[in-house]
Amino acid sequence: MFSRSLKSCGCRPVADTPASKENDRPFKVPISETSFETYHLDPPPYTVETTKSQLKQIYRDMMMIRRLEMSADNLYKQKKIRGFCHLSTGQEAVAVGIEHAITRDDPLITAYRSHGFTLMRGGTPRSILGELLGRQEGISYGKGGSMHMFCPNFFGGNGIVGAHVPVGTGIAFAQKFSERNNVTLDIYGDGAANQGQVHESFNMAKLWDLPVIYGCENNKYGMGTSAERASAMTEYYKRGQYIPGLRIDAMDVLAVLSAVRYGKEYVRAGNGPLLFEYATYRYAGHSMSDPGIQYRSREELKAQRTNDPLSNFKTRLIEWEIISEDEARDMDKQVRNEINHEVEVAENMPEPPSNFDTLFQDIYVRGSEPRQRRGRTVDESINSSG
Repeated sequence: MFSRSLKSCGCRPVADTPASKENDRPFKVPISETSFETYHLDPPPYTVETTKSQLKQIYRDMMMIRRLEMSADNLYKQKKIRGFCHLSTGQEAVAVGIEHAITRDDPLITAYRSHGFTLMRGGTPRSILGELLGRQEGISYGKGGSMHMFCPNFFGGNGIVGAHVPVGTGIAFAQKFSERNNVTLDIYGDGAANQGQVHESFNMAKLWDLPVIYGCENNKYGMGTSAERASAMTEYYKRGQYIPGLRIDAMDVLAVLSAVRYGKEYVRAGNGPLLFEYATYRYAGHSMSDPGIQYRSREELKAQRTNDPLSNFKTRLIEWEIISEDEARDMDKQVRNEINHEVEVAENMPEPPSNFDTLFQDIYVRGSEPRQRRGRTVDESINSSG
């Protein structure tokens, strides 16, 4: 499933040409036989059916996230972005692979490292950068910042470690109750894997056979603590015990795509929940205040960068003659110019009004607002019941 469509972007369809037909003709590509480790589950296919158009879009999507995060890094260092800011550089294949395996009707919820997910769920670079800069035209109107971004069927961006996992479980329950044949993607980090509420969610999901794929995005470190120092058992895909699990090489976007397609079919068939572990790596520190080199060596970082999801995917596309070296350079230049332009636009956006009422806007669905609001003073309080 493409992350962008003609309908969603407002583009007009064009007449088919031999080139467009060739780009949209399905074919299969292989993925490594070491891509998966299973727990009470058969492995996904080791081939992925795709098209030239989709492969090019996947590469472009990963480049967009990479450039977006690089721009956020620069803006933060210029002190134009304040507060928390968590980058997903190195983890691009997770968000992109998932989105190309599902539809916009499938809900997704994640933790605070969410810029890439926001983009893939339908946010624009401009709305994300505007939010990071605290601008009124940001995706959360400048009031959410890095950790709290939302759009239709994307439930955040959540700041409290592990606290959103029960929310995702509730979304899956609502789907089953409403008899909607979709799957919920409930994603958390390895730092949240030891939270009690995560395991309570597992129990409820299996008890009711909810249509949910839990996903532990294991980037090897919870803040500055390695997984081995934090967890007695680091095979997170086995943590569900009574829930089948799958470990995915999430530095390979096609492995993620194959796994999530497979998982969606499994869950929609009424088999109950799954637990995925997306084995990935973050190049940056935990947040912008963390240089990321005090608890790991430069040699480790250098070694991990040899398995870069973008570079490796570009190499495969060239080997498969999907794109040429020149086309790859042109795509990179186009993405870089697009993000640079969006940064310039976002920096010139207005800030939200600085008044008390602004804090209470965009919180409740219209018609469900509380009848009373308590402010700091009597004048700031309201009683809509009269």
